[in-house]
Amino acid sequence: MAQYSQAADTAAAERFADGVFEAIRSGRQKVRKDGQTVSLAQSPSVRPTRSQLASLGLRASTSAATPECPSELTCRFAPAAASNYQVSTRNSNGMDVNFIVIHDLEGSYDGGISWFQDPASGVSAHYVMKADGSAATQMVATKDIAFHAGNYWTNLHGIGIEMEGYAAQGPTWFTPAQYKATAALVAYLARRFDVPLDRKHIIGHDNVLPPRPARAPDAHWDPGPYWDWERFMALLDADQREQPRNRQEREAEGGGARADIGVGQAVAIAPEFGKNAQTVTVCAPTCRSQTQPSNFLYVRTEPRADAPLVSDLALRPDGSAGSRRIDDWGSTVVWGQEFVVADISGDWTAIWFGGQKGWIHNPAGVNTRPAPDSRIVRPASGTTSVGVYTTAYPRAGEYPQGLPPSAQTRFTMYKFPQGQAYVAARASVGADDFFPATPSRPEVTVTGDQRYDVIQYNRRLATVNTAETD
Repeated sequence: MAQYSQAADTAAAERFADGVFEAIRSGRQKVRKDGQTVSLAQSPSVRPTRSQLASLGLRASTSAATPECPSELTCRFAPAAASNYQVSTRNSNGMDVNFIVIHDLEGSYDGGISWFQDPASGVSAHYVMKADGSAATQMVATKDIAFHAGNYWTNLHGIGIEMEGYAAQGPTWFTPAQYKATAALVAYLARRFDVPLDRKHIIGHDNVLPPRPARAPDAHWDPGPYWDWERFMALLDADQREQPRNRQEREAEGGGARADIGVGQAVAIAPEFGKNAQTVTVCAPTCRSQTQPSNFLYVRTEPRADAPLVSDLALRPDGSAGSRRIDDWGSTVVWGQEFVVADISGDWTAIWFGGQKGWIHNPAGVNTRPAPDSRIVRPASGTTSVGVYTTAYPRAGEYPQGLPPSAQTRFTMYKFPQGQAYVAARASVGADDFFPATPSRPEVTVTGDQRYDVIQYNRRLATVNTAETD
């Protein structure tokens, strides 16, 4: 089994084999992305003959000396503090990597590495990228679970990449070389873990909903409005559906908003970065307004430029309007996100957004593109309102005795009633949870019999039970 891994060093081969034998001992059942169910019965007595590993003649190595990076990237391994991540055996233990999450450090390259090596921080990322693209540091093995997204279920299924820089100063720090180096890393990871190259799976920290409503006001919003998703996804060689068409191409087709867009259809947010100047208020240390090319659009309550911004009830329980503060993510949509058209009025397009009808300025469809292959979910017949969550944990009764269940918290202020529709990833996911190994037991993966769709609900992703949707 170690030889089958095709690893060049002993440590990597042993990690691979250990993961396989753990799967054989504990058994597995999984629904593949194509819908096929695959089962493996438990064989608890199986034990590997470890003495055979030496006969392969592999070089001695450790994960610290062998970073997982594409060959074109200058990369080293500098481990995070042991308390800042969890040892795991992804994907062999059933915890599939489904997301690659882009962050920014709000600091320097060396400072970020030091922070993740400090046990007091309690956080880590799998990779840190230097602003000039000259270097990358891996800090957590991809099989392990880094604490980067502020949502443990997302961490279970995610790989976190931190950019050197500051979100409010994005153009200063996010260099062409950094985009290129990061795209090379993401493409490499996506191939390894079969992660689709789309904005439902290649996401920002600002697309991750916190696990509980009380944490929404403090949720991170990096990499911020100045990370050029259009450029980045093009570098990834994503599907052509991920590339925006410019205004001239649309007009040449004889189309306007009504030709390209119909109520009930899905559209992707696609403003041209260099021409999409948006004004935000930055309050650090004092408040000031700045207008720069941006990756987002404001969402308003009515189809007019002076209408209030929509309210996010997780941020504003009183229903007050959103603001232009750079850290106020509740009334914005970002390049590449997909939503269902709810209405059209002149130069404005309404989308179903966060449980309400929100309007974006979209003259002649310039800020969107059709997304005809999107998977749209609606409330099932007889369902008054679909529950909106931010994790996909099993039910309490599905956890083995002695393991504390994780709370599947419903965002009760968020609504998904009959008549609304949202775009989901192409495949649903199973309910699951993870417990790392302890001195008294091996690691445990807990699975449930419910399935969830990951939808683009507002600026953030959310989960909905497939039993409640069509």
